[in-house]
Amino acid sequence: MIFDREGNTTLVYQENISLKQFLENLNRSYQKIKNDNIIINLFSFSELNSGDILEFSNLSNMHRASKKSFVLVTDKVSYDQVPDEICLVPSLQEAHDIIEMEEIERDLDL
Repeated sequence: MIFDREGNTTLVYQENISLKQFLENLNRSYQKIKNDNIIINLFSFSELNSGDILEFSNLSNMHRASKKSFVLVTDKVSYDQVPDEICLVPSLQEAHDIIEMEEIERDLDL
C-alpha cells in the first residue's frame, strides 16, 4: 500500500493486488491516516463495478462521520451508480477539488 501525504490529505493507492486484499490492507493501515482527508486512487484496478465501490461504504461512512473527507477516484464506475453517501469522482483533480470544498463547508459550519 502506498501513501502519498500532502498537507492534511493522504492519497492511497496500490498496484498489482486484488480489491479484496487492497481493502484488507487499507483497514489495517487506517489508524495511520484516520486524521487526514483520504483520497483512494482506484486507477490500478482494470475492472470495477458499483458493487466493488460499495465495499468502501463502511470505511467511508466512519471516516466522514469524523468530519474528514473520503473520496474514491475511478473512471470505471459512474457516480450515479453508487449511493450519495459515497463520494466518487473520475479524476484526482476533482478529488482535490471536493476536499477543498468540503473543508470550506466545515470551516463555515455548513
